[in-house]
Amino acid sequence: MQIVDMEMTDMQATAYQSKERGFSLLEIMVVLIIIGVMAAIVAPRFIERADDAKVEATKVQMKNIEQALKLYRLQHGKYPSSADGLKILTNAGKGGKRYLDSMPKDAWGGEFIYLSPGVHGDVDILSYGADGKTGGSDFDADIGSWDK
Repeated sequence: MQIVDMEMTDMQATAYQSKERGFSLLEIMVVLIIIGVMAAIVAPRFIERADDAKVEATKVQMKNIEQALKLYRLQHGKYPSSADGLKILTNAGKGGKRYLDSMPKDAWGGEFIYLSPGVHGDVDILSYGADGKTGGSDFDADIGSWDK
């Protein structure tokens, strides 16, 4: 009976290690760098789309307010004054009717500005945009109900 040597020879150990080979640190780093570069290219596009969505959401809120103002005018014969403001649309009037359940805010959490009579039409509704200040450009620009 022959006793088999339990130790592997160098050649057998090398063959065994090559079958069980994983990724090297360098390979993992290269993949992470590629993922980082791709994220840096794609992420700004998603951020810009989010800002576009906020502008559109603000315009939709303005249209909802305009519809409530038109209903108010049909029942009262005139638009609310600038002094009355948009809050009058949320107050229960004759018969307990409200035109809006609550006063919406723009997509950045700011209050809408209301002018009656308006500069651009019968009434003007204005949002100061992302920066909350008059003027600005891009997403900081003012958004008016007259902008279609």
